[in-house]
Amino acid sequence: MPTPSLLIRRARRADVPTIVHLLADDELGRQRECDTDPLPQTYYSAFDALDSDPRHELIVAELDGEIVGTLHLTFLPSLSFQGRSRAQIESVRMTERLRGQGWGGQLMHWAIDRAREAGCHVVQLTTHNARPDAHRFYERLGFVASHVGMKLKLDTH
Repeated sequence: MPTPSLLIRRARRADVPTIVHLLADDELGRQRECDTDPLPQTYYSAFDALDSDPRHELIVAELDGEIVGTLHLTFLPSLSFQGRSRAQIESVRMTERLRGQGWGGQLMHWAIDRAREAGCHVVQLTTHNARPDAHRFYERLGFVASHVGMKLKLDTH
């Protein structure tokens, strides 16, 4: 029997509820997301903005026709590093039942290859301090905690 492989593709508007469900599927995500039916229109507006911008790729991973993972890949042009672009990976999620089985690694390797194909000189990401399992996952992929990330919240809700 052949080993199943992930189908990795750009997200479609119809995928938005599943993506939001994946984003909401942990303690931090439940605080950030509004995984209701129907979803707030803001998710669809955000999808439309991402989908129309060639520097953004919202990606899903399917296994046997089911969306089981997602990530958001952004290509950032820069004057730094002699005008070379970088890739930013955000909102990486794999459905809980499949974590630790190598599927997330396949998705991340796809994103790294995509960044290389786009001519990026580096792939960067941030991961919340409260996610030590994610830190170990990224370190196993070769990522190094080389910078201190900082954020300034601009909203009050």
